[in-house]
Amino acid sequence: MNKKILNLAVPNIISNITVPFLGLVDLTLLGHLNSEIYIGAIAVGTIIFNIIYWGFSFLRMGTSGFTAQAIGKKNFEEISLIFSRAMLIAFLGSLLLIVLQKPIALISFSILNASPEVETLASEYFYIRIWAAPATIGLYVLYGWFIGMQNAKSPMIIAILVNLLNIIFDVIFINVFDMKSSGAALGTVLAQYIGFGSGLFIFFKYYFKKLKPYLIIKKIFVLKDIKKFLNVNKDIFIRTMCLLFVLSFFTAESAKNGNLILAVNTLLLQFFTLYSYLIDGFAYAGEALVGKYTGARNTFQLKKVIKLLFIWGASISLIFTLAYIFGGNIILHILTNNEAVIQQSTKYIFWIGMIPFITFAAFLWDGIYIGAIASTYLRNSMIIASFLIFLPLYYLLKTSLGNNSLWFAFIMFMFFRGFLLSIFAKKAIFKPL
Repeated sequence: MNKKILNLAVPNIISNITVPFLGLVDLTLLGHLNSEIYIGAIAVGTIIFNIIYWGFSFLRMGTSGFTAQAIGKKNFEEISLIFSRAMLIAFLGSLLLIVLQKPIALISFSILNASPEVETLASEYFYIRIWAAPATIGLYVLYGWFIGMQNAKSPMIIAILVNLLNIIFDVIFINVFDMKSSGAALGTVLAQYIGFGSGLFIFFKYYFKKLKPYLIIKKIFVLKDIKKFLNVNKDIFIRTMCLLFVLSFFTAESAKNGNLILAVNTLLLQFFTLYSYLIDGFAYAGEALVGKYTGARNTFQLKKVIKLLFIWGASISLIFTLAYIFGGNIILHILTNNEAVIQQSTKYIFWIGMIPFITFAAFLWDGIYIGAIASTYLRNSMIIASFLIFLPLYYLLKTSLGNNSLWFAFIMFMFFRGFLLSIFAKKAIFKPL
């Protein structure tokens, strides 16, 4: 079982680690320019696209869970229909985003309330990157479907390609053509479309011929089945929007404290992002294997894979805790040479050392619940952690602790997500079997 977990987790880790690495490159390139407003512009622009695209991440998670269970049941017709319906929803959703880009931008910038200098650059970034919507959302479907098919290597290849190209384009557009934040956006657009085309090539080369006999076109458009797909995924959508609310709130409150604190918190969040994408590799393995064993109704293997996932998660979190405690300042100096930002960051860096061990359970349970399609419990735990833990703690402590209250509330938010999902597990995961 460990081999199965690692065969899925390691490629996903490699895939995921390229994403925060790209963010680190963006921040490093812009962090070495002559002002912190470029870091702030990327932070504001990124949080807007997190809200937009992560709102569609149910297509990745839902597609993964449904496909993995269909694999467990050996239902090839359902496998082909899941892919087709998810792609249909991705196309319609991305088209809607492009049509509504101006009102989306106006609402987003009014909520985030950044300084005029940051908003100007972030606006340039937004109106370029929005054109990557069809490719970005389409990649969610491809990644989720490949993972559900127990194939982690294809998403790894695509992710490496996308992020390597994105880095190359960033260097060219930012350093050579001096395009700054707009160059970062253009690089993302080009890389996303190349990656999406590569993913479709893999699908048609290795899967389409095998699944074509099971695909009945008219069944794709059966409204009852589409509605069922969306109804199951609405809980994942609500869960994701709560997470995005917390992250958006975190950035918005940082921006209210000035460009320096915004830059500091943005840099420190990269530590969380780096860890989260690595531990998510094991969560994705959980999606694939838990979904497969749930579909096959194999309780023994299901319990075994969950136990081993938590052993791996605890081990990795311990390594990251030690790395952040002893190497945090070194990482800060790699990210930026802005002494004001570095000096201010050292006041809050002790929070970073607490993140890995406190939060790993939340990440692993997410993957397990998605594989089991126990979406209601994911939704409920996220609502409780967001609005009954995070917000009350922040508002109670912000006057006395300042920026520290934001970090404490965030860490407690992650802890209670894992704690609640642990409590719900018996009823949500094992009882249905």
